[in-house]
Amino acid sequence: MQSSARKKTMNPSAYLALVEALTAIFWNKKPFELYVRGMLQDHSELLARLDFSATKREVSGQLVNLLRANEARYLDLTVALMLDIAAMETFPNLTTQVDRDDMVPKAVAAVADLRRWTAKQQEVIKEHEAHAAAIAESVKKAQDGRVFAQSHEELKQRFLLMHSATDPHKRGIKFEGFINELFGLYDLEPRASYILAHEQIDGAFTFNTDHYVLEAKWWKEAIGRRELDVFKSNIERKGKNTLGLYVSMSGYSADALAVYSYSTPFITMDGSDFMAVLDQRIRLDDLMSRKKSHASQTGHCYLPVSEIFSGTE
Repeated sequence: MQSSARKKTMNPSAYLALVEALTAIFWNKKPFELYVRGMLQDHSELLARLDFSATKREVSGQLVNLLRANEARYLDLTVALMLDIAAMETFPNLTTQVDRDDMVPKAVAAVADLRRWTAKQQEVIKEHEAHAAAIAESVKKAQDGRVFAQSHEELKQRFLLMHSATDPHKRGIKFEGFINELFGLYDLEPRASYILAHEQIDGAFTFNTDHYVLEAKWWKEAIGRRELDVFKSNIERKGKNTLGLYVSMSGYSADALAVYSYSTPFITMDGSDFMAVLDQRIRLDDLMSRKKSHASQTGHCYLPVSEIFSGTE
């Protein structure tokens, strides 16, 4: 005798819409894989059966086939996946692509189609909504970390490309934009370059309630004492609580560091610092805190990130 309480099942067309949407929302395979792994973080038995060396569409098909084959077991996960994708309004991985004007509309259409099917499947979804919401919240926390990591990777690739630039002026402009985006990622409220009377400022930001002015140089030669002296004077003309960050991709001369080894209103960064942050070996805010503490305790403007890693600082 069939049970009158038999669970409702998902319409096969909803599964097809899920394949299309999951395939369309990413272009690069790495963020696609990170997303799928995040959604399936509590289902290693499913991950073990997915071949991520295949195309995104093939992997999406493999996953949906596994979900459909054991619907009773995985319906909560299916609902969580459908609702999460159906709620997407922006597609960061697509907007960075050359063909974004073609890719984004396709993703929007695929997600809209999935959204229509989730609306039609409300009876099924209602039965599983509470558990699906718990899954989605858990995944969101993990996804936030993955988006943060992906942003680092994208900035890292831009940073590496700047090393091959042949026009110093254009590279300088891109470098300023790169710094603003990296600092924005850490909520440091960066402000782009601006001009005051008799003075141009490369940028400014806020960190731990302190206001910083920024100077950024990508020169062939090391920054010398004269440049740091000018920067010190610029800082001293600002408010009492204003500090400075000097960024030099070419490092600093020995005499410049010697002068600012006992008293300094600024801290310094170089290329090694940026690579350590972009590789996520240290957070930018943690690095800034260590450099500021070092400057406060020793008066020295310079703290190599290698000393932080080695434990000598």
